[in-house]
Amino acid sequence: MYAVVRMRFLRCAGAILAVASLVVALAVGTPTPAAAQGADITVRSPHAIMMDADTGAILYQRAADDLVHPASMSKLMVLTLVFKALKAGELKLSDEYLMSEFAWRKGGAPSGTSAMFVPVGTRATIDDLIKGIIVQSGNDAAIAIAEGLGGNEGMFAQQMTAEARRLGLKKSVFKNATGLHHPDHVVTVRELAVLARHIIKEYPDYYPLFAMKEFQYRKHKFFNRNPLLNLVAGVDGLKTGFIKEAGYGIVVSARQDNRRLIVVVNGAQTADDRKDDGRRLLEWGFKSFSEVKLFDADEVIGHARVWGGERMFVPLTGNGNVSMFLPRNPPNQKVRAQILYMDPLKPPLKKGEQVATLRVTTSTDASSEVPLYAAEDVAQGGVMRRGLDSLLYLATGWMR
Repeated sequence: MYAVVRMRFLRCAGAILAVASLVVALAVGTPTPAAAQGADITVRSPHAIMMDADTGAILYQRAADDLVHPASMSKLMVLTLVFKALKAGELKLSDEYLMSEFAWRKGGAPSGTSAMFVPVGTRATIDDLIKGIIVQSGNDAAIAIAEGLGGNEGMFAQQMTAEARRLGLKKSVFKNATGLHHPDHVVTVRELAVLARHIIKEYPDYYPLFAMKEFQYRKHKFFNRNPLLNLVAGVDGLKTGFIKEAGYGIVVSARQDNRRLIVVVNGAQTADDRKDDGRRLLEWGFKSFSEVKLFDADEVIGHARVWGGERMFVPLTGNGNVSMFLPRNPPNQKVRAQILYMDPLKPPLKKGEQVATLRVTTSTDASSEVPLYAAEDVAQGGVMRRGLDSLLYLATGWMR
C-alpha cells in the first residue's frame, strides 16, 4: 500500500476546507472498464442509491443528488415527526386525532387517492394512523397527523422541512404531508436514504411496524404495498411512492448476516421496474461487496496543517481499524482517499480529538467517510512561530 499526498484548498462557509488527496492502491492492476461503470448491475430507474446502514457508505449511486418528487415516500418524514413526539413523551399511541373535512376530502374516500377511509368527523388513534400510513399509504391519515401535530397541513410541512435541516438534509423541501404533487415538494434519493437510516437507528421501537404485511381498520383490510417484503430475504421496510409527475419509487431496507442495506430508487416507468431495481440492488449489494481494511488501528493515515502550533502538522489516525465495503470483483482496484478538515486547525489540539474526515471513493463510485483524530497533543507555539504562521497564512490565503 502506498499513498501520494497533495494539498488543495476550497472556500467553504467563510472558512477554508483543506483537502489532502491520497491515492491508495490495494493491489497491482486497474479495474476493468465494466467494473468501473458498475456494469454488473442493471438499474432502469434514473435515480438510485444503495447505502450500508451501519457505516453510511455508499455502494451504488445514480443521479443521487438530483431533486425529484418523492410522492408518498415523503411520508417517512411525517412518521419521523410522529416517532420523535412519541419518543419524547409528547404523544401516546392511544391518543386520537380528528378526521377533519379537509383531510377527508383531500386524502380520504372523496379524493380518489390512497386512503385509510377514516370516516369524516370521527377520531382515530395515533397507533391506527401510523399503521394506515405504513401499510396503506393513507393520505387522509397523513393529513390528520399533520393537523394534529402542526395545526394545519401547511404549518406541519414547514416542520417537516425544519426537521430535514436538523438531520442534515440540505436540499429536501416539503410542502404537504401526503406527497401529492406540488412543484416545490422535492427531495433527493440520497437524502431519502439518510432519512431511512435515521428512522432505523433512532426509532428501533417503531421501525418493526414497517414490516407489517396487513392491517385491519374497521371493515377494511389493507395489505402492505412494499412488493419486496415477500421477495427478498431480510426486507423489513420502508415505503413506496407513485405520482405521475415522479414515476414509481421505493425506499427499502433489508438485513442479512448482520448487515443492513438501504436502497432508494425513483422515477421508474412501471411498478415492476421499481420492484426489479430494488430487488437487484439488494441482492447485488449483499452478494458483491465485502469489508476491506484500509488502515490498521493507530496507523497514521495522513497529516493536517496546524497554524500557530508548536509543530506544523498533526498526525491523523482512525478510531481503530479503518475499513470500507468494496466490490469483490474485480479484486484489484484503486481507491482514492481525501482528508478533509477546516483550515486552519488551531492549537491546542488534544490527542483523540476529532479534527478531520477521511473520504474514500473507488473506481466503481462506491464511497465512505470516517472521522479522523489527532494522534498527538499539539500545544500553542511561541510568539515567533505564531507570527510566522500568521504571515504564511495570509500569504497563502491571497494566493488561493
